[in-house]
Amino acid sequence: MNKQKPEESFEDSVNRKADLKLRAQREKHRSVWFGLGMFGLVGWAVVVPTLIGVALGVWIDERWPGPVSWTLNLLIIGLIIGCINAWIWVKKESNDD
Repeated sequence: MNKQKPEESFEDSVNRKADLKLRAQREKHRSVWFGLGMFGLVGWAVVVPTLIGVALGVWIDERWPGPVSWTLNLLIIGLIIGCINAWIWVKKESNDD
C-alpha cells in the first residue's frame, strides 16, 4: 500500500479546501433553490419513465392477459431507464463544474 507523508496529505487537504472555496466564490449565483431544483429534476428524471412503464404495462395487461406481468416488467425497465437518465443529468452537471 502506498502511504503518503503527513506533510503531503496535509498539503493535499489544504489544496482541496482552497479549490472548493474558490469554486464556491465563482458560483455565487447558485443558491439553495438551485440545489433543490436539481434535486427535483433528478427525481422527475426517474419518476417519468417509471410511470410511463407502469401505464404501458397496465394497458398491455388489460388487453392481452397472460402469464407474464407486463406491468411489473415495464416498471422495472422504466426504473432502469430513469436511473440511467438521472445519472446522465448528474454527470452532465458535474462536468459543467
